[in-house]
Amino acid sequence: MNGRIKLGTRGSPLALAQARKVAAALEAAQRWPAGHVVIVPVTTTGDKIIDRPLAEIGGKALWTKELDVALLNREVDFCVHSMKDVESDRPPEIHLAAMRPRGDVRDRLVGAPSIEALPQGATVGTSSPRRAAQLRSMRPDLKIVPLRGNVETRLAKVEAGEVDATLLAAAGLKRLGLTDVGVPIPVEILLPAPGQGALGIECRTDDNMIQSVLTTVNDQTTYWAVQAERAFTRALNASCHSPVAALALLDDGELHMRAQLFAEDGSAMIEEKIVCECGDDDSPRKLALLMLKGAPPSIRSLFAPQ
Repeated sequence: MNGRIKLGTRGSPLALAQARKVAAALEAAQRWPAGHVVIVPVTTTGDKIIDRPLAEIGGKALWTKELDVALLNREVDFCVHSMKDVESDRPPEIHLAAMRPRGDVRDRLVGAPSIEALPQGATVGTSSPRRAAQLRSMRPDLKIVPLRGNVETRLAKVEAGEVDATLLAAAGLKRLGLTDVGVPIPVEILLPAPGQGALGIECRTDDNMIQSVLTTVNDQTTYWAVQAERAFTRALNASCHSPVAALALLDDGELHMRAQLFAEDGSAMIEEKIVCECGDDDSPRKLALLMLKGAPPSIRSLFAPQ
């Protein structure tokens, strides 16, 4: 490939840091000179509107639709996304070609040494329905308030005392070099969002050359695990109002997946586990349908299973 190739990304500090890591990995794998991959920042609607929860203004597509347009209009050759922010149903013209090795899947609590240590009635800022429901399930006394913006904005609001605490993805903090911020919460306590900690790389489905290039930086274990988690959420037909947690891990050649569904107010939760083969998306789909079948109305009403 003679000419330079263009990588589309959101323009937030975290997104740019992630894009630079992917660009460097590609340049190393292909033995290209530094700068061969040109990073093209694209401002998304989700970046422009930060005073309302995503569910009120269109959901996860607000992080991807402008990048999708740039990709399909051939303004960029491929795009990098945080997989937890990518809707589980994607346009057929766009292909998920690769994933980088998964980072830390845990959430980190900023503002207190543990969830138990939060003062009675403490205010926790988060716009994640999953995190809100998980916190309410464990600590019904907590006051959960919306908190959006980039990582720096949310940290600043904790520092200013606008909220007592917040939860942030450990992988994102590490990619920003903020490894000493907050305390990690074990996945046994807070199961992460599907796709958390994973970076996905998408290109046009008909672009075989770019697809071939991107596969050279693919981590197959991450790909299998995240695809299983996405198959689970796709079957649920979850919206941004739907609190869902899922994590698949490879163990002895098989995927071990744990999943949870919550009522919005944390008053109900169901959990199931499965073991399935790598590349088997049907088992996670069946798990989703089974969980919904046995769920109380407070959970079932939040989903529209396919």
